[in-house]
Amino acid sequence: MKIYLASLEQKVSFLQEINLDIYVLSSFFTMREKFIEFIPCFKDFILDSGAFSFMNCSIKNIGWNEYLKKYAKFINENHIKNFFELDIDSIVGYSKVKEYRKELENLTGKRCIPVWHRSRGIDEFFSLCDEYDYIALGGIAIGHIKPSEHKYFSYFIQEAHKRNTKIHGLGYTSISNLKKYHFDSVDSTTWTTGGRFGFIFRFTGNSLIRERISGSNTGMRLSDYSILDKLNLKEWLKFQKYAEVHL
Repeated sequence: MKIYLASLEQKVSFLQEINLDIYVLSSFFTMREKFIEFIPCFKDFILDSGAFSFMNCSIKNIGWNEYLKKYAKFINENHIKNFFELDIDSIVGYSKVKEYRKELENLTGKRCIPVWHRSRGIDEFFSLCDEYDYIALGGIAIGHIKPSEHKYFSYFIQEAHKRNTKIHGLGYTSISNLKKYHFDSVDSTTWTTGGRFGFIFRFTGNSLIRERISGSNTGMRLSDYSILDKLNLKEWLKFQKYAEVHL
């Protein structure tokens, strides 16, 4: 399993201190100019359209046609191989999303990674698997698929694999469940939570554990949080290498 670490575009300075032979997912919505030069150095890279960010920000009256063109232009200019569609079903409706998908593929000359949401229905999941060799399961991070429903992941994964389609768990790295649900790839920003909440991740050899830092809620400076982020990133990168071979 490939575990793509997200939000590194917001921690560009860290990239100068690590081996770049890693898996990274970044959002076009939060892209940083200084980050772009690192993209060709990664072992593999996936670009997210930023749809999740749009649905959770105060920006209104988005010009989606113009945004799509900018997204496609970035993909072309930076030779991005793997990128998600604009899965903005809840904003414009799925019919429009399919139009945007087709236009995005026409503009880039490449196949995108469609993101299935439960509102599209199970038949559409099968259809996407039949048409594409790589799809994503969306709605996990925002709770559209509830934790009590994660037990159904095995079914979706099996059905995708029956059709020779790889499946990505978008925004999913429940460490305890990654050995149970055999996604081909997942992504997460969980490595950044230690810096925000004052705990450190430690790689045990086959998993990650969290350790609370004594007094972490008081007296910590901004530089302390940055140090935590760096340490946690390195532990997650160890787990990433383990997962690539063993999960």
